[in-house]
Amino acid sequence: MEGAHKHPPVLTREFLFPFALVTTLFALWGFANDVTNPMVAAFKNILLISNFQSSLVQFAFYGGYCVMAIPAALFIKRFSYKSGLLMGLLLYSLGCFLFIPSGWMMAFWAFLLAYFVMTCGLSFLETSANPYILALGPEETATRRLNFAQAFNPIGSLTGMWVAKTFILRRLDPMPEAERRILQQTNPEEFLKLAHHDLDVIVAPYAALGLTVFVVLIIFLIARLPRVAGEGNRNIDFLGTVRRLVRNGRYIEGVIAQFFYVGVQIMCWTFIIQYAEYELGIKKEIGQLYNMYAMGTFVTFRFICTYLLKYVSPGGLLFTLATGGFLLILGTIFIPTIWGLYCLIAVSACMSLMFPTIYGIALKGLGDDAKLGAAGLIMAIGGGALMPPIQGWIMDQPAFRYGSLVLSSTRVSFALPLICFAVIALYGYRTSNVHGHRYS
Repeated sequence: MEGAHKHPPVLTREFLFPFALVTTLFALWGFANDVTNPMVAAFKNILLISNFQSSLVQFAFYGGYCVMAIPAALFIKRFSYKSGLLMGLLLYSLGCFLFIPSGWMMAFWAFLLAYFVMTCGLSFLETSANPYILALGPEETATRRLNFAQAFNPIGSLTGMWVAKTFILRRLDPMPEAERRILQQTNPEEFLKLAHHDLDVIVAPYAALGLTVFVVLIIFLIARLPRVAGEGNRNIDFLGTVRRLVRNGRYIEGVIAQFFYVGVQIMCWTFIIQYAEYELGIKKEIGQLYNMYAMGTFVTFRFICTYLLKYVSPGGLLFTLATGGFLLILGTIFIPTIWGLYCLIAVSACMSLMFPTIYGIALKGLGDDAKLGAAGLIMAIGGGALMPPIQGWIMDQPAFRYGSLVLSSTRVSFALPLICFAVIALYGYRTSNVHGHRYS
């Protein structure tokens, strides 16, 4: 029969405008994620704090996702996806503007609060945008549609990395940490002047970002976004929905896998600068360039893997890429030359598919429960809050010795990403072979 074997469309004409508009947000939160990652190393040098303390930037940043995910889902359920997007943009902009008084105060806790407020907004955005994109078309192509939208996230990430490299890291005073410590002891006033200058350098791009996000907020306030299936039902059956979700093995395992995926992503991208600096003596600014190479790899393979999903099982591809990531992290740990850094860069190719694919697999078939289910998957971003401080703490320890084998604490710290990839590989395997999920 004519047309019987045609695949359903990924996107129809009626949803083209709202899809394009909401997809811009994927780039916008990608920018926030990756202008922030290099700040872990920057704050460490400016304020003379430990790797553990500086990694609290990621704890505050991704903690906002975790704390606000369920309130955001309930807000969206009560009102609409558009209301959730507007609230997210408002909090995002407010968090960026809080960097200004944080710089005046020169207080690390104030910067952490600004990051937390900013990512409470990002939590609203992701909790709204991801399921909204899934709903803009046939369920059979929902995962491909989300993968396509998520492909624009790394474009924002690359822009954020470039801004961090060009307008922050390059403009920070190049005085090494050891010399700063001496200056702090011998001339405290000059040290404070130097720290104030560097913090002003950090504040300026975030203030500009706040203005940009506020303009986007106005655009979304004016724009008409069509309601999708389920938005008319405003009844909140919280406990009933939770019970249904808890009984769904594929969903619960997806939340766990997403927790470990976000953890491994943030660890690999946050500490690539420290790996380059501590293991190979590469300056932070050049280390950020390697971070951009990693993101370029991520972007390229996101499009490649999105195309491959037309022909292969999402779970099978997830398993294969997680296994590849596991092997590359072994190279990062045990290869002592520049090739260890190249392995760390190549890990981004394996991570490119993971977030939207885990997201799409876990939410498939949930119906109206997908709104609260999406919140659980956004809460899983908390993996990016908890794991980097643990890795930072390991990096603060002395070198590890195993008989005749001596490994720096930096290399040993990448055992955490190794564990993460093992968990993701297990979920990919179970998706294909236990839960019977062939295509989503």
